[in-house]
This record gives sequence, C-alpha cells and structure tokens, in this order.
Amino acid sequence: MDGIHRTGKVFSVKKSQPILVQSEGVTRDEEFYFLSNLDQNIAVIIQTVYCFKQDDMKCSKNVANVIKQALAKVLVHFYPLAGNLTISPDGKLIVECSNDGVPFVEAVADCSIDVLGDITIPDPVILGELVHTIPGAKNILEMPLLTAQVTRFKCGGFVLGMTINHCMTDGISAMEFVNSWAETARGMSLTVPPFVDRSILRSRQSLTISYDHKEFMEIQDKSNMERLYKEEKIVYNSFYFDQEKIGRLKKLAMEDGEIKSCTSFTVLTALVWRARSKALKMKPHQETKLLFAVDGRSKFSPPLPKGYFGNGIVLTCCLCKVGELVQKPFSHVVGLVQDAIKMVTEDFIRSTIDYFEVTRARPSLTATLLITSWTRLSFNSTNFGWGDPSQSGCVTLPEKEVVLFLSKGREKGTTLLLGLPLTAMKTFQELILA
Repeated sequence: MDGIHRTGKVFSVKKSQPILVQSEGVTRDEEFYFLSNLDQNIAVIIQTVYCFKQDDMKCSKNVANVIKQALAKVLVHFYPLAGNLTISPDGKLIVECSNDGVPFVEAVADCSIDVLGDITIPDPVILGELVHTIPGAKNILEMPLLTAQVTRFKCGGFVLGMTINHCMTDGISAMEFVNSWAETARGMSLTVPPFVDRSILRSRQSLTISYDHKEFMEIQDKSNMERLYKEEKIVYNSFYFDQEKIGRLKKLAMEDGEIKSCTSFTVLTALVWRARSKALKMKPHQETKLLFAVDGRSKFSPPLPKGYFGNGIVLTCCLCKVGELVQKPFSHVVGLVQDAIKMVTEDFIRSTIDYFEVTRARPSLTATLLITSWTRLSFNSTNFGWGDPSQSGCVTLPEKEVVLFLSKGREKGTTLLLGLPLTAMKTFQELILA
C-alpha cells in the first residue's frame, strides 16, 4: 500500500491475509443464540485500538501467535462471537452458532509506534489501517461479529485493533471480554466468566408499555443541519476537563440553588448539549433531543448476573426546544439530565423491551445528541503479557450524533470526543473553552 502520513512522517502497514480463528472447545448443540430487544437497535461496528509500547524484558516477536491462541481459548466461553449475525423468522437479529471463526490478521508497520502520536482523537484513515474491516460488505449481516488485527512496529511495540458489533456487547461486557482474552493469554483463569443467557431480558408475556418513550420520537430538522453535514468536512476533536474545570461547572450548576448536588457526567452532558446545539446553529423553535445510555444492571431486582454478556444498557431521553436549552439557567439543563437518569428503573427498562416488541422502532437521531460514557471502563488495564496499553482509542465514532466521554489514563478528569462540520467545530471549541 502507499505510505500514510502521520505526525509529519510517512509509514506503511503490510497485512497478511485473514485467517479464521475458531473456538477450540466442543461444538455446542444450540443452532441459534438469542439477542434481547436491548441488543436490537445498536447493531453498529465499534472499532478500537490498544497501543503497547516495547517491553524491554520481553520480545514481542511472537505476540500475534500468543494473542491468536488465546482468542481460540477464550471463544470457548464467548462462543457467540465466532458465529454469524442473521435474521430470525420474526424479523429480529439473532446469531447463528456456526463457529465459522473470527477473522484474524497479522501486520507489520515500517516505523516506530511513536509515529502514531496521540490516538485519542479518531482518525479513520490512519487508525483504520490498524483494524481489519470488510470493505465490500453490503450490510451489517455481511460483517463479522468480531475481528482482530495485531500490528507489530519496528521498535518492538504493537497495536491490537479490534472491531466488534455493538449488538453483542455494551462497553462493560466488551471490556470484560477483552480482559478475559488478556487473562487467557497470560495463562490465568477468568476473573469474570461470562453469563451468556440473554433470555432473562425477553419481553414480558403480557406486554406492558408504561412510558411514552420519547427516545423513539421523530423530530423535524427545521435548522438545515443535514445540509451543513453534507457540505462541510467532518472534523474530530477532543477536549479534556480536569477536576478543577469540572468543579467550576458544578459550582455554576448549583449557584442559583435550584439543584443541591450534581455529578461530573450531568454537568458535562448539559454543557455539551447546549454548546453543540448552538454550534450547529439550531433555531430557537427547533426541538432537540438528548439521548444517553444508563447501565441497567443494578436496576433489576435481583440485579443482572455478574458477567452478563450483552447489552445491559438502556437509552433515556431529554427533549426540549433549543430556545429553552440556551436561554434558561445552566441549572435547568443539568436538572433535565438528572430527571432522565432518575427515570431509569426496572419498570422503565422492561417497558422499553416491550415497546420494541410491539413497534420495532429505532430511536430517531435527527436534531439529537447521543452521549456514551466510557469513563468507568478499564481500557488501559488490559495486559496480554506485555504490560498495560500505553494508550487506547476509537478509530471513528459510530454515528455523527455520538459524543464519547473517556477517562484519561489514571487521571481523574474526563475527555470529550466528538465530530462536527468544520465551522461548527470552531464555534463549539470557542463555547466549550469559554
């Protein structure tokens, strides 16, 4: 392939043909694997990369083989990932337990890993070379549920690039899978064995919809945002908020006495929702929606089993006119976010599951901000035998409406990650840093 420019230098990646890594365990009797209604609406491919610097005490020449062999072993426990996504007779996504295997690629880069620089900002061109994708795939059914690529660099460092279908895992279960894979590579037993039976989240026999579920509501684009996205280049940027900045936001939220306490998540979410709406020049009468995922595992009685493998998250929603969002006090916006969090109970989640069973609706994303928080996920503590990753990141964001919250190594602050049209990003940056 031609050279790729990164940090002022040019490098190239030479890839092997993919091989299929099958589970080395006994083939299971079940032909199909059930996916719950919480899995159905998020069948998008998530691409992540983990960078490992050279370990002076251990050569990385055999790293691909170690990771590949560990994958075959860990797939015994996470066997659905070696299957294929298909459609059930009732029109839902389901996994065919074929054990066809996970595509695995070995690659070599002609430079030091330092050439990658800071990978926390998505870069589909550069970081895309470090993951294995299927360019000719016409739809999600033609894409593997999981792929892996190990790229070795001249310095002895390496990158593990992974793609996984979000319908198989949320952030928590994805990290439990990767950590289990790493433990297997180190010859350890699994700290958190997966609980793979998703039927505990089946819809109820007597379907009961107890909420209006505005997260699925269609909104009309009255602000010409689609044209902006089509006409301008999408640029990605990250913004780091340390504890001091977050403390100032909390103080601002509580200064009028309307709310008594708030979290880092609620103030940052309120800040981003307001600033992004302004940056996209949404009109005052434009309705705008905020969606964000809440982990539902602890909301059930009893809670979902430890190691639940699948999506244990549910989307909750705030909805208002842009005029209200930008003109009312900051405390009001934080309060909207807090109310949306409080709404998530077991009854709300069960209602969401039943709502999809009846409507098969997908959440509308017009004039919508979708926030996903990975701040509690241990992305930088995945040790395959060569120490923890020096950094990790996303190749790209799954949808243009998505903003990602990330932790920054062992620091206590939060990094915001998003993509916007060029002019909107300039405005957003001015607002967010004001």
